[in-house]
Order: sequence, then C-alpha cells, then structure tokens
Amino acid sequence: MDYFVKKDSIVREIWGKSDTILFIFAGASAEFALNKAVDWLYYTGRLPKDPLGRLFSTVGYARKIVFSEKQSALSAIDGMNKIHASVESKRGSNIPDWAYRDVLFMLIDYSIRSYEILERKLNISEKAEVFDVFFRVGKAMHLKDLPQNYTVYERMRKNHLEQHLEYGAYTKDLYKQYSKHLGWARYRLLLETQILITPKKVRRLLMLRSISLLSPLILGYKISRSINLDWLLKELILPQEYKKEIRAMDHFHA
Repeated sequence: MDYFVKKDSIVREIWGKSDTILFIFAGASAEFALNKAVDWLYYTGRLPKDPLGRLFSTVGYARKIVFSEKQSALSAIDGMNKIHASVESKRGSNIPDWAYRDVLFMLIDYSIRSYEILERKLNISEKAEVFDVFFRVGKAMHLKDLPQNYTVYERMRKNHLEQHLEYGAYTKDLYKQYSKHLGWARYRLLLETQILITPKKVRRLLMLRSISLLSPLILGYKISRSINLDWLLKELILPQEYKKEIRAMDHFHA
C-alpha cells in the first residue's frame, strides 16, 4: 500500500506520541495567538469558544495525513481546502497565502523542536524528511512560493517570524480563553512548555521568561516513560474530558 508518509519515517514517530504532539501544539498555540492573520481563526467563533476542541480537531487532520495511505491523506487535505474555501466565501476575502505557509512552517519547526526536547537531536536528513512531508501537504493545498528545500525553509521561517507576528487584542483574548478552559495549574504548565519550545521572538512578544521551570524536570519525565509511569503523570495534569483523545495519539511503537 502506498502511504503519504513512509512507515519508517521519523515523522510517524514524532506524530505517533502524545508527548511530542502536546508539545507541538503548546508551541503552535503561542504562535497562532501572535500571528497577524489570527482574525481568520476567530471568524467562525469556534476557536475562542473551545480552544482545546479545536486543537484535537487539528490533530485529527494532521494524524490522518501522517498515518493514512496516500489517497486518504490527499482526501483529508482536500477536505481542509474545502473548509477554508467555505470560510473565505462567507467572509468575502481570501486567507493570505503567507498565513497558510506560516502554519506549515510552524508544524515543521515544532515537530523538530518537540522531538529534540523529549527524545534526541535530529540529524539534517531527518529534519529534511520532516520538511518534505509538510512541503507535500503544502503542494496538495496548492500553496504558492513554498521553499524547495530545508535550507531555504530555515531562511523563510526566520523571515516569517520577524514579519508576521505581533501582540494584539486577539492575542490577549486567546490567552484569556486558554486560562479559562485549562484552569490555573494547567495554564501555568502550558506557559512553561511554551517557554521551553518557542523561538526567542515568540517569547519576547508574549513577555515570557527565557528559561522554563520544566527544563530540569525533562530528564525525570524521560525516566518515568522508561518505567511506564508517564501516564500516571498525565492522568494528574490533563483535563478529564480529553484523556481519551490524548491516549489515542499514542500509536507509535518503536
């Protein structure tokens, strides 16, 4: 069977573990809030009403692409295209092409960052493999001006971080929603994770510290996974209503 992502791909390992996925979306939740096109995410009202639900919906699409055979993955991408086209039609204008690229760039960057924090450093060919998967997603979405290789992507990613982020009213409101839906303790954990995984530019705009309180705890967490205690920790810190969805993320077996 022809899969969109090869069975032995590092991308399947990254997106087959709840740990790395949660770190990816901790980073993305910070950067989404700062993106100059975040008003598009607010248009339907679904994001501020249920930010965690939107997270798992997005995870569902990403995982379907990563773990499905090629035609099913392309069908999922086509479904995303139709949803975006419907929103554009209702609003009467188009989502900027650079905003789509920003999302792809985020997924590439945070996939790499999360794996390197929780597992090990990736070599250049593995990073290029992560890039290639999302490059093909972008091509299937008919996006323009995509970088043709990982080196060009790194340069464009740096420029996008400088040009497309700002702290605004939507940023402030979205963080209020994060706090409301997560509760104080889980919200503080989100912020510490964002400090750990986001680029300097994101931390500066959000006025976050440069050093996370989680940094010295990462080694202990890795040890807990080796003796299967990590789910005890997750049971304590994750919202009850989403534990089933989070357990479903763990599909990868080394």
